[in-house]
Amino acid sequence: MSTQITTAFVKQYSANVQLLVQQMGSRLRGAVTAEGGKIGEEVHMDRLSATAAQKVTSRHADSPLISTPHDRRRVTPVDYDWGDMIDNPDRLRTLIDPASAYAVNAAMAMGRSMDEEIIGALKGSAYGSTGDSATSGSASSSSIALPAAQKITSATNTYPVDGETAGNAQPLLVGKLIHARKLLAAQDADDYDIRGMGNLFLVVNSAQLAHLLTSTKVNSADFNQIRALVAGDLNQFMGFNIIRTEKIPSSSGTESYSGTTEVPQVGGVDEHYCYAFHRRGVGLCLWEDIVARISERPDKRFSQYIYYRMTLGATRLEEERVVQIQCKDIAKS
Repeated sequence: MSTQITTAFVKQYSANVQLLVQQMGSRLRGAVTAEGGKIGEEVHMDRLSATAAQKVTSRHADSPLISTPHDRRRVTPVDYDWGDMIDNPDRLRTLIDPASAYAVNAAMAMGRSMDEEIIGALKGSAYGSTGDSATSGSASSSSIALPAAQKITSATNTYPVDGETAGNAQPLLVGKLIHARKLLAAQDADDYDIRGMGNLFLVVNSAQLAHLLTSTKVNSADFNQIRALVAGDLNQFMGFNIIRTEKIPSSSGTESYSGTTEVPQVGGVDEHYCYAFHRRGVGLCLWEDIVARISERPDKRFSQYIYYRMTLGATRLEEERVVQIQCKDIAKS
């Protein structure tokens, strides 16, 4: 064979587009109380506090009049959008048609932004008011932070198991989950929905989930019928539906992900906040759900334009239904 046969070598390229690693859309939307069709510069989610029935002690007494406490939480909308363009000359010079892949990529980005709003509501301050007028409630201007009683610090392990220690900074432990479940149960914030499904959720990152998987209680069939090590994952434990996301905040205030490229940060983060919460502890309001448009742009030589948008907001509805668990990262233990 000729020694110059190499000039006839060819290169073949795939006709498919591979999406690189990323969180594929929202993981928390189904774990909160969501309401759609909102209009206005802000929305108020009204709440009613518990009342007590009174005992009847006499005959022919006046009918009772028990004033039901009202208050509300304010939700302010945030707008998100995404857009990219495919020039017609570029499409003629490639094997692939990236339009569908661009659209999927956009939808995934919008879902992650939705999770960021929900996590921000878990961690941040809520805004609300009480009805202090006979005709209308006051403006929702008061800031409500998550109280210290609903926070489990990194060094707190009130219910140590499996030889866990009670001092020093600790990662996510079974004892911390017992503590979180106790805080929720003590305020009757751990009820089930009408179908008997659990409404409790635990949001963790991969580092904390990895440490939880090392517990003999998690891996024991006596404690966990899921048999976590068989599947290599953990989706339920102690009544919590476990959701893993790398977007939970760190104790330094720096998010696990930074920038538009969604590249995980390395180093500089020592502890993260995990959250145990009830579905009704967080509200998500949608002014406009995710909307997609794929069309030609006459102002750009009729190039194909992919556009996504949404408008939404989130708030913490009840502090009693949310527990923040500060956890030392396993890599730095």
